[in-house]
Amino acid sequence: MCRIFGSFAAGAARPEPAELAAVSARQRHGGPDEHAVLSGPGWSLGCDRLAVTDPCGGQQPYRLPHLPGILAVLNGEIYNHTELRRHLAARGHRFPDRCDGNVLPALYAEYGPAFAEHLDGMFAVAVLDLRPGHTRLVLAVDDMGMKPIHLHHDPHDAHGGSIRFASEIPALLAFEGVRISPREDALDTVLATRTPFSARTALDGIDVLPPGATAVVRPGCAPVVRRRALQPAAPVGDAQDVLRREVRRLARAEVPVCAITSGGLDSGLVTALAAEYAREADAPPPHTFHLTYRGTWPDSEAAYARSVARRARTTHHEVTIDPDELGSLLTRTVRHLGQPNADPIALSTYALFRAVRENGFTVALTGDGADELFGGYDRMRAALDAPPGADWAGAYADALSAAPRMLREHLYTPAYRAYIAEQGSAADRIEQELRSAEAVGADRLTAMTAFETRWRLPAYHLRRVDHLSMAWGVEARLPFCQPGVVAYARSLPPEARRGKRALYEAGRDLLPAPVLNRPKQPFTLPIAAMLAPGGPLLDTVRELLSPARLVLGGKVRADRVRKLLARQLEHPSQRDALALWGLAVHELWTDVVQGMRIPVGCAA
Repeated sequence: MCRIFGSFAAGAARPEPAELAAVSARQRHGGPDEHAVLSGPGWSLGCDRLAVTDPCGGQQPYRLPHLPGILAVLNGEIYNHTELRRHLAARGHRFPDRCDGNVLPALYAEYGPAFAEHLDGMFAVAVLDLRPGHTRLVLAVDDMGMKPIHLHHDPHDAHGGSIRFASEIPALLAFEGVRISPREDALDTVLATRTPFSARTALDGIDVLPPGATAVVRPGCAPVVRRRALQPAAPVGDAQDVLRREVRRLARAEVPVCAITSGGLDSGLVTALAAEYAREADAPPPHTFHLTYRGTWPDSEAAYARSVARRARTTHHEVTIDPDELGSLLTRTVRHLGQPNADPIALSTYALFRAVRENGFTVALTGDGADELFGGYDRMRAALDAPPGADWAGAYADALSAAPRMLREHLYTPAYRAYIAEQGSAADRIEQELRSAEAVGADRLTAMTAFETRWRLPAYHLRRVDHLSMAWGVEARLPFCQPGVVAYARSLPPEARRGKRALYEAGRDLLPAPVLNRPKQPFTLPIAAMLAPGGPLLDTVRELLSPARLVLGGKVRADRVRKLLARQLEHPSQRDALALWGLAVHELWTDVVQGMRIPVGCAA
């Protein structure tokens, strides 16, 4: 697991060492164990390493003596590297160690840009081919988008086009020549979908490579991006069998591994299967982590998490955070994410992975991805139960929002409301995609799970988990996002996916009955209570939403935001609190972005 970065501009000079050092410094938290960068006329390739596989080997950028001119860097894990190394060795390739990424130059030499079709894992890979007549940069990410690559292409530079890329947006902004500005529609996107879902980020000029995509960049040309055809593994066994195989595979590491236990079904299954594997391997019981808040707050899941841990016989850590600390964590969380995310869960995630690292763990298993694949969200259930003629897609889009359509349009100034009406909202595009899928014959649940896994899961969950775990040098591994589980979920008929029926059946003999029978509840932060009178986040939000700031921004009416805040103080509610939180996060993010645009060579 690492953070990677690089640049490619035909005819340009060698990048300045100070520039590359500044880029690296901004994402060094995700790769504290080793730093390396190579550069030449018009190119650079660098890596900040978190040593997980073969910690004593695996120096990046990867180079093989018998393949001069092919360089590669990897962020992530390649789980089938042993099989690939055996196959490639039979074809005459030689490897200096057993690090997973060392297969990449040879794999590229054999298959060219199609190399990623042979990888099983979570990965973001950059291969630089400097061989005469082959010069190009190839970028690729895994099918689910677990590991991101952010890129900036400047078609108007003096060299006929240049590209720069990095694992994190703050690092990308440290490259000279990366000119960006917040998108005009960013506020509407934050309120409508909580964070940007598409390949476009909230910053003009910066894109993110879509899940399952490979980009090929030739000298002086724009990236050519294509999404690879899915090659699903044939599922074998039931849900418990399939998940057991993936948990066991991901629980193996050469560094300490733990599990995140929220108290719900998904993380509970991962925890139970990880503990089962440890017992069969005669290993110590795994450690589990759960986050809670000091004091009495609604919707606590701590008792359920303890119940899962007792049943699985894990060494359980109940991490208690002082709510008064949350305001100070907000700026750091927004900065690490690089884009606004209006879900308060980001603060919880950041604090939880901090505790994981402070307790000596480098790898953490999580339950992310199950709801999207197995139809677990309440909004899915509501859409399936909607009567004929009802606007199920509109209601579904509203359920994704920080502020429902009527509320956000009420808050906008006339000019901004007109602008969004003309350009179209992110919510409009979601509704159109869902309706179009149903119109061409897809059943409603399949349409929703396809949208969730293609767009929302990578942008909303996987980006948050990646950035905020790596903020503390922790590698998060996601069994539900592995090809075997994904293929199994997609092979099920809709009735078996509805409400995660297959997973509840899998948990019947693994989890306590109260966990199986409890109402669904997301792992989040009780934002309505924390923005109530005297709440620990109220002053932070009030400051960020001062009338002077909002009038200067020109997008929302300060008087209506003031009334919304007054209503929240009088009658605290999840809807109003989340809308206020979304507005505040957007305001803070615009400040953070401006602060990240600092001269090269300054500390990040």
